[in-house]
Amino acid sequence: MEEKGEKNGYICIFKRKKIMEKAGYVLLAIVALVWLGIIIIGMVEAWPWGIVGFLVLAGIGLLFAKVVKERLENKEDDYYSKNIDK
Repeated sequence: MEEKGEKNGYICIFKRKKIMEKAGYVLLAIVALVWLGIIIIGMVEAWPWGIVGFLVLAGIGLLFAKVVKERLENKEDDYYSKNIDK
């Protein structure tokens, strides 16, 4: 797709794709949080066996936080994603 500037009141196609992509991520995050909340409520109802699920969720959460932290701190990944042609 070629990028076009704003002509005759039309928003360029590239901007529309960015907006739709961000909206998709927001909706996905909302659904994931609702799903996670339902899982936690189910674990509370299954007490004391639900504690195993809490430990699993805590472990996955810590690993996810570690991966995100490492990715944000890695300057080499940023360089290659911005400067190297695909």
